[in-house]
Amino acid sequence: MKVFWFIPTHGDGRYLGTSYGARAVDADYMQQIAKAADRLGYEGVLIPTGSSCEDPWIAAATLIPETKRLKFLVAVRPGLMSPTLAARMSATFDRLSGGRLLINVVAGGDPVELAGDGLFLEHDDRYGLTDEFLDIWRRELSGETVHFKGDHLRIEGGRILYPAIQQPYPPLWFGGSSSAGQEVAAKHADVYLTWGEPPHEVAEKLASVRKRAEAHGRAVRFGIRLHVIVRETEEEAWQAADELIKHLDDRTIAEAQRIFARFDSVGQKRMSRLHGGGRSALEISPNLWAGIGLVRGGAGTALVGSPEIVAERMKEYAALGIDTFILSGYPHLEEAYRTADLLFPHLPLERPAEPNGPSSISPFGELIANEVRPAPRASAH
Repeated sequence: MKVFWFIPTHGDGRYLGTSYGARAVDADYMQQIAKAADRLGYEGVLIPTGSSCEDPWIAAATLIPETKRLKFLVAVRPGLMSPTLAARMSATFDRLSGGRLLINVVAGGDPVELAGDGLFLEHDDRYGLTDEFLDIWRRELSGETVHFKGDHLRIEGGRILYPAIQQPYPPLWFGGSSSAGQEVAAKHADVYLTWGEPPHEVAEKLASVRKRAEAHGRAVRFGIRLHVIVRETEEEAWQAADELIKHLDDRTIAEAQRIFARFDSVGQKRMSRLHGGGRSALEISPNLWAGIGLVRGGAGTALVGSPEIVAERMKEYAALGIDTFILSGYPHLEEAYRTADLLFPHLPLERPAEPNGPSSISPFGELIANEVRPAPRASAH
């Protein structure tokens, strides 16, 4: 099992839907989170994309020298960038990071935002463009000089001079819940990503992608994007979930849902359907909570519970074929530590945290009375 964390380039805070407890995200704060994730043993970090975010490529590039082994999942945007330019950027980032780039393919889901970026294609046409984009991108990074004329893209003599470290190219990650999205993912992706839905719905989606990939003579891996609220006890975890939305009023929820309604993203529609725009039934599956999706676009569900139960729920997803979990929590710096401290000991991690260097104090806690090491258990009350 691999676990990733998240860099909140669109903002962070203690609560949703309010400026109370909000936290500015600047270069120093992003570096703090990235360094924590690197030190704690997370496989990598997702850098979000969109008009509400800092540019993901520039943000990720600033984090390369601040980290040692952390991987960066960074978005390419078909229709908003040339496939040749994207291939060149990918190769450069991969070389300068020492082979730590992962590519997140994002076709977009908000027609209003896309219009602001100059893209006016309908939903399925965007995936047609994405198919052509990835064909060119993959071929160029594989060393070809590409001549291509499709329905959306035309390239004459496209090539890159300096190859990526990862061969034939940095791995492609792809999310898309629609039939068109799943088909493009099956044809091109190395890892198919889904947002956190109830396990039976995730199982259906994975089965569809797996079948489509087999039709192309391919196999794909699977990942899931979730938030996490883990505490020492179930009661504390659910209290923390309630706290996260305690400043959220009905008007703010309604405004958020009005905006999401304009999206043509099937994945976003599935997220909104889970809670129906109300607070009355937010636990949509055992320990799967849809409260975040009341105001947050994209991934809107969280696993909530004690370390043991959250680990058990993750293993249920793993049994469906998911091997990678992209997690996040509010605020992201503290929750990176909390999740690693509480949850990681209960997971079959593929790569555990590296041992502390010689300059670190051994991880047994603070000495008792200046000379006694504490026992490896909670003290009796």
